[in-house]
Amino acid sequence: MAERTFQPGVAEGQSTTRSSLFDGTNYAYWKERMRIFIQSNDYDSWLVIKHGETVPTKIVNGVLFPKLETEYTSNDKKKMQLNARAINFLYCAVNPDDYRKISRCKTANEMWNKLEVTYEGTSQVKDSKFDLLTHEYELFMMMENETIDGMFERFSTIVSNLDTLGKHYEDHVLVRKILRSLTPEWKSTVNPIKEGRDYNTLTYEALR
Repeated sequence: MAERTFQPGVAEGQSTTRSSLFDGTNYAYWKERMRIFIQSNDYDSWLVIKHGETVPTKIVNGVLFPKLETEYTSNDKKKMQLNARAINFLYCAVNPDDYRKISRCKTANEMWNKLEVTYEGTSQVKDSKFDLLTHEYELFMMMENETIDGMFERFSTIVSNLDTLGKHYEDHVLVRKILRSLTPEWKSTVNPIKEGRDYNTLTYEALR
């Protein structure tokens, strides 16, 4: 049997029942796959990861206190089990080095945010990355002697990185950008596409 190959940064994948194991590289790819994996298996766990857990509480003399474990009701136990399940999703999907980074966190939300800051940076760093990638996108042009596959790969990397930072382009915008970026020798290919009836509905992937 041929050896399976995986996207860099993911040691296990292509399974609907097993999470992708993050090896410390290609965080954006792993993050998106984990989001979908968790949502498809237990959406409530994803909400705990994204927004934080709910801890059972009680009111004593008008003051709110966390309950002791011995005071948990059946519903309280379900909440705590959900919190533990959310943490387990993340523990099962990180390598030993990243496990050590998040093991001191108390909640799944803290763990998720810790990984984001570690591999994406603070909001200020994200803003700088966004500005740089936007600049690269705006100035993007096919390079001399560059293959069409190489050009598409370079462009796709920029677009994918912008996607992870919240900047999404419609297909028709990407198609027009690519066609404007091609070198002159591709003019004979570009003109028929622009003159075609389906030009405005052509998708980026179909163009590729």
